[in-house]
Amino acid sequence: MQNEFYNDFDLERSPATPLADNEYRSAFQIERDRIIFSYPFRRLQSKTQVFQSGEYDFYRTRLTHSIEVAKIGRSICDYLRARSEYLGDDFHIDADLTEAVGLAHDLGHPPFGHIGERKLNTLTAEHGGFEGNAQTLRILTELVYERPGRTKGIAPTRALLDGVMKYKALQTEWIAVDGRAPEHHFIYDKQSAWREFIFAGESIPDALNNPRALNSFKSIECQIMDWADDTAYSLHDIVDGIHARYITVGSVQEWAAGQQLEPAQGEQIETLCQVIRDNRYEPYFGSRVGLFVHGCTLVPRSGFLADKTNRHAFSLEIDPAVKAESKLYKKIALDLIFKSTPIQQIEFKGGHILEGLFKALCEHGIERGNAGLHLLPEAVQELLAAESTEAGRYRRLCDYTAGLTDGQAVRTYKRLFDPDFGSIAELV
Repeated sequence: MQNEFYNDFDLERSPATPLADNEYRSAFQIERDRIIFSYPFRRLQSKTQVFQSGEYDFYRTRLTHSIEVAKIGRSICDYLRARSEYLGDDFHIDADLTEAVGLAHDLGHPPFGHIGERKLNTLTAEHGGFEGNAQTLRILTELVYERPGRTKGIAPTRALLDGVMKYKALQTEWIAVDGRAPEHHFIYDKQSAWREFIFAGESIPDALNNPRALNSFKSIECQIMDWADDTAYSLHDIVDGIHARYITVGSVQEWAAGQQLEPAQGEQIETLCQVIRDNRYEPYFGSRVGLFVHGCTLVPRSGFLADKTNRHAFSLEIDPAVKAESKLYKKIALDLIFKSTPIQQIEFKGGHILEGLFKALCEHGIERGNAGLHLLPEAVQELLAAESTEAGRYRRLCDYTAGLTDGQAVRTYKRLFDPDFGSIAELV
């Protein structure tokens, strides 16, 4: 049965690429499959989510988090299709597309989690900056099938690009407003062409003509991914924190004593403590995923692009009580896990490693030109040599550094700076 929710505008690909005559999959299924079988997706298995990858087998990595986000996104699509008065069998949000968006949403994250993202942005601020979402866009459009002499993406549909592009404001647009380079929530200036593709060349209306408003303009699949992401990390970070003993009955009670909590929040804290005591927090938080899915409602909206695509003719509304519960869990995770001394020390170390590594690679890969040592893999050196501008060379070096897994970054750093690590017989 034809799904009338999508039209040719949504399915247009860039560059234009027709489906094969014998293709049995939809365009969105093809995109999902290409993401799953890509090298950048596999690398997420060794990138930090909360705790450094490889720390213990049962903690979530960036890969398992992405899989969970994709599954929650599918569940939201199925729930809305079954319950929303606006949807039906022949008019619904495509679950394959939403799954692809969820699987892809963290492809651009560098090693060492958010400290890695902040550190790379600081190091490259004068050369366009670094942002995880912008890097995801770059991977999908240019880097998935990268090799010397050619860069190639998956020829994504407008619908997929719009779903993945969580932020749409350029770095220079933020600078024009704030007078300084942004810390996050931007895309690279050269990606303005992809934004124009998403908007089909239409002028941005005055109501959206500032970075904050523009970043809030999201397709329905992007909104679903965003809430699925919130659901996954607000619930699952708590579970991993309990496993790791950062979150205990004592630490939660001590934290709560210093907060001004609403009655509903107080009850949720008591429940959290009880499920920890009873050792049933895994099934409890598993059941909360369903509650967070059921908290979604679809409402019509009008405005920019709503006349061109149903993806911008609807908004996702979240039950306020469910949203408040998610906010409470994120606050607990922030204060008891991410701000804890051991995690802050590990973050500091990750940032130190990434800074030392990036500066050494810059010195010998860019600044010294032909006089520099060959510290980079040959394929990366060829890509750098093919760039005609300094900004292009810094972007290529940033691509390489961001693409490293936690383990690769550590090993490369040791090979460069640890006298007792590595040998001349070692393969890169």
